[in-house]
Amino acid sequence: MDNWMELSFPSLSVNEGFARAATAAFAALLNPTIDELSDLRTAVSEAVTNAIIHAYGNDRNAMITLRCEAEGKKLRVTVKDTGCGIEDIELARRPFYTSKPELERSGMGFAVMEAFMDRVEIQSAPGEGTAVIMEKEMGRACGS
Repeated sequence: MDNWMELSFPSLSVNEGFARAATAAFAALLNPTIDELSDLRTAVSEAVTNAIIHAYGNDRNAMITLRCEAEGKKLRVTVKDTGCGIEDIELARRPFYTSKPELERSGMGFAVMEAFMDRVEIQSAPGEGTAVIMEKEMGRACGS
């Protein structure tokens, strides 16, 4: 690993934008294209929003951890919570599935992450929390 950063913040919806901005600032060191930065910001937004809404049910005292790691041109972003966890990861990954239909959620969070990142891994256990690990190679269009 060439470089890394980690931060924790309360599970507040206003911090979703902070997480996006912090990740984009870290990724800027890898000379990403505008499209890569946009994709990254969208995927991080989805992961953090999932933690706020699904893991903690808007518990303002809960914490989310964001970790970014760079190795060469590869960026790895981990969004971790210690919330309720996911009972059926494969079901949760299905487009349009949501565990909170009463909140009019689209159920596209994981599908969006997978569309915008090169790799998405979900580690979760009921009652223990979830880690969403996303990877993307940056600066591809630059010929590096």
